[in-house]
Amino acid sequence: MARILSVWCPNWPITTWRRRGGGSGSQGRATGPLLPQRGKTGSSSPSGGGGCAASGGGESAPPPPLALIATEAGTRRLVALDEAAMRLGLHPGQKVADALALAPDLVTVEHDPAVDRAALEALSDWCVRFSPAVALDGDDGLFLDITGTDHLWGGEAAMLADLLARLARWGVPARAAIADTPGAAWALARFGARFGDDGQIAPPNGQRALLADLPVAALRLDATATAQLPRLGLYRIGQLLGLPRAQLAKRFGLLLTLRLDQALGAGGEALVFRRPACPWLERLAFAEPISAPDDLARATGDITALICRRLEAEGQGARRFEVTFHRLDGKAMSVRAGLARAGRDAARLTRLLAPRLDVIDPGFGIEVVTVFAGDVEPLSATQARLDAEAGAGLDETLAPLVDRLVNRLGEERVWRADPYESHVPERALVRRAPLAAPSGAGWDPDRPRPVRLFRRPEAITALAKVPDDPPVQFTWRGRAHRVRRAEGPERIGQEWWRGDFATTGPGRVRDYYRVEDEVGGRFWIFRQGLFGGDEVPKWWIHGLFG
Repeated sequence: MARILSVWCPNWPITTWRRRGGGSGSQGRATGPLLPQRGKTGSSSPSGGGGCAASGGGESAPPPPLALIATEAGTRRLVALDEAAMRLGLHPGQKVADALALAPDLVTVEHDPAVDRAALEALSDWCVRFSPAVALDGDDGLFLDITGTDHLWGGEAAMLADLLARLARWGVPARAAIADTPGAAWALARFGARFGDDGQIAPPNGQRALLADLPVAALRLDATATAQLPRLGLYRIGQLLGLPRAQLAKRFGLLLTLRLDQALGAGGEALVFRRPACPWLERLAFAEPISAPDDLARATGDITALICRRLEAEGQGARRFEVTFHRLDGKAMSVRAGLARAGRDAARLTRLLAPRLDVIDPGFGIEVVTVFAGDVEPLSATQARLDAEAGAGLDETLAPLVDRLVNRLGEERVWRADPYESHVPERALVRRAPLAAPSGAGWDPDRPRPVRLFRRPEAITALAKVPDDPPVQFTWRGRAHRVRRAEGPERIGQEWWRGDFATTGPGRVRDYYRVEDEVGGRFWIFRQGLFGGDEVPKWWIHGLFG
């Protein structure tokens, strides 16, 4: 059974503006950090404003009301208000001129929705410490799929309390709820009775009773249905549950019945997670923050051992591993390692990850380390330290070397050339992973190709009998070569069926020769074009055989 945690941040634009360093008495656009910050003394506190300004005599003057404004259809309107502005009776959508008439001291700041969105995305990335599956919910909320992760905190209540406490310390007002479905969690977070620090938990299969007393607006309906239902005396969700579904759908549309089913678990709801949901997650929390390089290396070994033991217990292996270090200020930094073949050797993974730890800045300290395993696939147990006797294949013995090269040089720089069916030499191979399964194709042994094929053919000058004899002498890179042996020609035309007619025709025909000079050098040379045409044929060198 799935368990969904819904987080709602009321008045998110005002919270974001304050966290960026905006003060209540300033005007214009503020800039500053979007992520949770930590004071220099090490105590958690929200960065920025909205705080009281000090006045003479040690007394604090109340901050003036604040509103974020935007232009809609040529009219300046209020978008978001702080608590002081709402107490004056102002409301979103009101004209700025009317608002200033009611509150002359109103401070107005230009609203930037792109910054609000970026801040919400940053908050979702921070929440991966609670669950790897985090989805954005509109412009002011998040959904977390916490199925199977709450035990890392000692239960759902402890996880919810920890999340809300951290947000409160960082100056982010929030409410949250946990239920079996996103719809139920959303409704309880926004309209449910408060539990603890603004959090509520619906027991498994117990959201129906809690939803019955909530207003119909908790179903995430459109504005028309939300306004019509109360006019008919339908104020609570429980009143809808006893009515015929066909009549509800006919009167208010299918959205009403769909939202009811989604909230109660009778209908599915897809969430778009910021990163692919991965059940292969392990978490390691510390009683005291760590920052020393040796401690980071030791934590890397411990967390990889946890995920590898779990993979081994379930007969699985993974190709990608990502270790994320979560700092006290909410920032997360990751190091990654990839394997050419699926594996679960913790010691080997630690050796691959250790050289990359120098990019981790612990700041005030690392409090949590998580690891994700990707590209998980079944992996049977293998006998260790007896590869030779057990007849281990070449891939198994090469895998550690390939892993070191890939993680040091990058995946794009370590590859294997596989044959590809094409007449044009430049297209006759494709890049594949070093230890990928062979494609089954092969080069024609009667038409050998050079070991080293140049990325682009290089021009040469050659002396040869016309029309089809190989060169008897050629000059390449300023050095003359006298030909002792030659084989050919092998005529290759461009692939006209690709539709690129500009590269076809007699002038694009190539006659290739395999030649050997007097000192034993072997070259792959071709003449482009035919004699008797509009253009004089040209000679090129395309590769070396040895």
